[in-house]
Amino acid sequence: MELSFDPAVASAALCRADRRLARVIERAGPFTLRPETMQSPFQALLRAIVHQQLSGKAAATIFSRVQTAFPGRYGLSPRAIAAAPDDLLRGAGMSRAKVAAVKDLAAKTLDGTVPTLSRLRRMDDEEILARLVSVRGIGRWTVEMLLMFRLGRPDVLPTGDLGVRRGFMLTYRRPELPPPGELARHGQRWRPYRSVASWYLWRAVDLHRRDEQASADDS
Repeated sequence: MELSFDPAVASAALCRADRRLARVIERAGPFTLRPETMQSPFQALLRAIVHQQLSGKAAATIFSRVQTAFPGRYGLSPRAIAAAPDDLLRGAGMSRAKVAAVKDLAAKTLDGTVPTLSRLRRMDDEEILARLVSVRGIGRWTVEMLLMFRLGRPDVLPTGDLGVRRGFMLTYRRPELPPPGELARHGQRWRPYRSVASWYLWRAVDLHRRDEQASADDS
């Protein structure tokens, strides 16, 4: 899936708007994020629920077991999940809370609360947020990640994300993590490319770690 905006134009606009962020952009290089393929919002959110609060390896193992429990190309569908006994999902390694969440996701997909992919692509960010956070177990951060990494939306600022907050603290030399409200206010200057700014704040954390490692190697 291609971006709906030119990343070079976005980076140039951010450099003009914010000198400190411009230094990170210069060091980090071109914006390389590209949207991941998404079969359906249901599939993407189901995977997100399974992965919550787990390591990547453990979550992948559980999700694979869930897929095995629903064989066939269309086996892992909202209707199949809604009809499945809880013990089947629990047997795959899902907690009771996650079973309740995926059941609610299935029900809200079937009743149209969770839109189809084609409809999702036509909706604005706030409408998507309002719809999807109504699903049990789906919070604002999960939807923001879907907007950025699956739909490639250019103007998302996940103010509650620890990595973005840490990147802001490092970039602007703050003594502590900024409150979400402060980050949101500062981020107004990054519109309409707050997703790109967020990506560079993540890179600021990577650059800091690299600098620390280089310093340790030299000592």
